Amino acid sequence: MDLQLTGRVVVVTGASSGVGLATTRYLVEEGAHVVACARDLDRLRTATAAVPGPGRAHAVACDVLDRDAVEAMVAQGVELFGRVDGVVCNAGRSLMASIGDTTDEQIRDEFELKVFGAWNIVRAARKHLSASDAASVVVVNAILARQPEVRLAVTSAARAALLNLTRSMAEELGREGIRVNSVALGLIDTGQWRRRYEAAGTARSYEEWSAEIAADRGIVLGRFGRAEEVAFPIVGLLSPLSAYCTGATVDVGGGVARYV
Repeated sequence: MDLQLTGRVVVVTGASSGVGLATTRYLVEEGAHVVACARDLDRLRTATAAVPGPGRAHAVACDVLDRDAVEAMVAQGVELFGRVDGVVCNAGRSLMASIGDTTDEQIRDEFELKVFGAWNIVRAARKHLSASDAASVVVVNAILARQPEVRLAVTSAARAALLNLTRSMAEELGREGIRVNSVALGLIDTGQWRRRYEAAGTARSYEEWSAEIAADRGIVLGRFGRAEEVAFPIVGLLSPLSAYCTGATVDVGGGVARYV
């Protein structure tokens, strides 16, 4: 199927690994150009160098919390490719702690990253998106936004704020022809989980360890998801074929969601 992304230009944050890198690869395979950003430029360049299609993934160092840096990153992408048709807001992390074990600074940091990590990119790209005939924003969020966990208390709250903001952006930007949707993740096999496995110091294999966590969390499919399994719905929402979809949230969590 042709997703009609050939020649389109998409900004992807958090593109040096995991979901961001898988999305970048998928977009390039579909013929799009990608402005790939992350804080560590060396790591980003190494990652994007392995993406097929030389020159289609342009690496730019950028901290999404630095508004000036974000504006410069988007401007660089426009200078190089001439336009912006899509944005994937993917920068994020999780804070494994109960509310009682979380400092005020950590709370502020979580909300700042989740909210400004998306809004800084969208407002920097907004005028360029408004000029596109197929403008689309996809915010990578988590099922935690609707189904909070005590052990991820502040991250759950910040994710809920991001979901609310995304819906408001869909309302406001829709008047400019910009679609805004979310992809809500469950447990995805990324570097964060690999690091937690190594820190656990267990004699079990990663597959056994992660399957036990999946069972404990009530994941129907019994395993963690893969980055490419998230990239597919993200790219699908970016496609002009999804032109009548905005303000929606697609769950990618292996059936972990307990809400209706």
